[in-house]
Amino acid sequence: MWQSSPPGSIYDYIRVASFSIGPDGLIEQWSRRAAGLFGIAADEAVGLDPVEAFMPAELRVDGRRRVGEILDGKEWTGLVPFRMPGEDTVHGLAEIYVMPSGTETGERAAICIVVDVRALRRIETDLAASQAIFGQSSFGFVLFGTDLTVVRANQRFATVFGGQAADHRGRTVDDYLARPEADRLTATLERVLETGASVTDLQLIGTAPGDPVSRHWSMNLYRVHSGSGRPIGIAGLATDVTRRHIAAREAASARRNLALLNEASARIGNSLDLETTARELLDVAVPGFCDLASVDLYQGLLTGDDAPPGSWDSLRQESVGGSAELRRVALASAVSDALPAAAGTGAPDTGGEPPVLGAVHRFPYNSPCAIALRTGHVEDVPGDDRGFVQSTLAVPMVAHDTVVGLVRFSRTKGSEPFGERDRALATELAARAAVCIDNARLYRREHERALILQRSLLPPGDPVAAGLDIACRYLPGNTATEVGGDWFDVIELPGHRTALVVGDVMGRGLRAAVAMGELRTAVRTLALLDLEPAEVLSALDEVARGLGTPGGASSGGSGGTQWPSRAAHKSREVDLSEVYLATCVYAVYDPVTRRCTFANAGHLPPAVVEPGEPALLLDVPPGMPLGVGGEPFEEVEVELKEGSLLALYTDGLVESRDHPLDEGLAALRRALVEPERPLEDVCDRVLTTLDTRHGEDDIALLMARIQGLPVDAVGDWRLPREPRSVGRARELARGQLLAWDLGELVDTTELLVSELVTNALRYGEGEIRLRLLRDRTLVCEVWDAGLVQPRRRRARDTDEGGRGLQLVGLLSVGWGSRRTPRGKTVWFELALPDGEPAAEPTVEQLLSMF
Repeated sequence: MWQSSPPGSIYDYIRVASFSIGPDGLIEQWSRRAAGLFGIAADEAVGLDPVEAFMPAELRVDGRRRVGEILDGKEWTGLVPFRMPGEDTVHGLAEIYVMPSGTETGERAAICIVVDVRALRRIETDLAASQAIFGQSSFGFVLFGTDLTVVRANQRFATVFGGQAADHRGRTVDDYLARPEADRLTATLERVLETGASVTDLQLIGTAPGDPVSRHWSMNLYRVHSGSGRPIGIAGLATDVTRRHIAAREAASARRNLALLNEASARIGNSLDLETTARELLDVAVPGFCDLASVDLYQGLLTGDDAPPGSWDSLRQESVGGSAELRRVALASAVSDALPAAAGTGAPDTGGEPPVLGAVHRFPYNSPCAIALRTGHVEDVPGDDRGFVQSTLAVPMVAHDTVVGLVRFSRTKGSEPFGERDRALATELAARAAVCIDNARLYRREHERALILQRSLLPPGDPVAAGLDIACRYLPGNTATEVGGDWFDVIELPGHRTALVVGDVMGRGLRAAVAMGELRTAVRTLALLDLEPAEVLSALDEVARGLGTPGGASSGGSGGTQWPSRAAHKSREVDLSEVYLATCVYAVYDPVTRRCTFANAGHLPPAVVEPGEPALLLDVPPGMPLGVGGEPFEEVEVELKEGSLLALYTDGLVESRDHPLDEGLAALRRALVEPERPLEDVCDRVLTTLDTRHGEDDIALLMARIQGLPVDAVGDWRLPREPRSVGRARELARGQLLAWDLGELVDTTELLVSELVTNALRYGEGEIRLRLLRDRTLVCEVWDAGLVQPRRRRARDTDEGGRGLQLVGLLSVGWGSRRTPRGKTVWFELALPDGEPAAEPTVEQLLSMF
């Protein structure tokens, strides 16, 4: 078949056939289309009676009548059921148009045009369906021709872009979209027309006539073909997705805000430093929320004032001269470094250049920032004169009804301005940072108070002890950690002995420091009783248990039975676990014998370095920590060589997250080298070698170099238990004092030695021992085997005795008694002469003995 018209003609879809009937009523001509329609070749059809061959039997009578009328010259059109030859059932329905004709001889004939009604019905149905879909669709439907002009558009499309559907015929995409979007759609149409590949969900942005608001469309494009497969255009189905786009944008904004809040929760407040917390806030906000930001905190807050200027009462009392002083503690910018780092973050309010980082400034009284600080509400700040910043929020940082500062969020030109949702997010971000800053402020205040308390309880300066060269170090935790309960102490005991104490209260903060102070005071009190180290720790354990009991009562009180409430029981458990458990090492050093007696309550072992030997850790049995109770403490006595080095320390020196305790103890032993160097240098070397700057815990280090009393500084004698020993004691004391060139103390010493030896003979038991010790003071000790402790009393006027101990107390610097493993020791102490005449007792002092 050949044709001049383009493919896709209506005849390609409608099945049209023709045949002719001769004067005798038989088929005379039979076209190929008729052969295709009826399934009979021409050589079989020519000469057949069409009525007999194709019509059902019940219609043949009427059919012959119709053929006769046609041959008589009458035209006819109608629907005729037909069957295929040899079949009895109806095969189809044909629409026949019969036109009379003539032969060459002038006889009557007919030409028949046959159309398959089924094909017509399909075309009608397809057209109706196409019209329904095209015309009644709720989506915009447009058909572009191969020249990319509009061939047809439905009414929905016309409703959006105005006019009637027919008015859009011949238009191009430039009539609907701005140049960038029109060019993008044209390129897409050309690609679809060329390749035949469909495009789905093409996003387009434009405005409808008379509507300035931008709208979003989603467009699906596909190529349209004729029946022969020839491309005849491009069909486009457009959907208005503006609401969906807005909802998606809001959902994305909500997700972004939630993500920012989640990030803020994770990143803000990791440090207890005010400036660090402010920088953490800006790290979250820039560039995720804004382009520029700054944080200003009240100067009083940073200087540690107890009443910050951001409280509501103080804000109401601000003068009209402006806000209280603030310091700019943080700045952040996501714009180019060539632009001012603080653009838009201060100039409109201050009337000049914005404050630089670290600058102290004030906001004008009527400025949005000052208003935000006074009211506690978010304020909008006008953009800068250069047009660089288009939107700024001044957000007060409020925590517990206290304004601690101001944060400013700014967006530059080209960014979306702040909306209500952004204001709410900015308020939440500032509030979270404000709580963290306020917590840091409260922590720093408590930390400073605890540190002051802790340092006030430590020995002032460098402690001095007989027979010991002492150096000590105390390093508090940094501002990222709380103050702990570490302490050390050096306590002078009778007989020029010295108690060395190092302890650590479990817990942190002010409560730990207070507990440390209570325990330290208890240690000093117990030490003055001159108890053995194990007895001191046992008594201290009872004290600690009493401190941990609600109300400070001892857990084993003796009164009537009391049943504490469950709340009190829980409170006690909390106190015990959080504050009142402690570890402690208590050591007593005797410079005469160079022996040191240790007792340990769950603390780390002391370290000792003897001359020429490596450092070692003393095997002192670690008892239970103080406050646990129920377990006895053991003592270990060690004789230390002259020049040996003794180190007592807390766990902050040897333990951290970076290495286990064993490694820290090994490192401490390696650091304790060259003990002959100055003791201060040895301390510095230990701290430097062990890298104690981690600040994870407090560190207490107490080091002592052993320097026993010289032999010539000790006088030691044993006296028999007989009356003449009193005179012998006076002679020995006189001779020793004269040998030491202490003649000024002879008379007083003879008198007091006579009193003590006399008491030992009268009230004591066993052999008597007299010992004189000279160091920074003169100490006299009288030992006997009796267990009864001397008691000072006031004698009556008629008593001939009973005034000896009063005389000892009057003439000496101090006196006392202590138990020994085999009895007791009574001692007194005299100050060495300094060239000034000794003070004589006053009359009132002498009369006080009567």
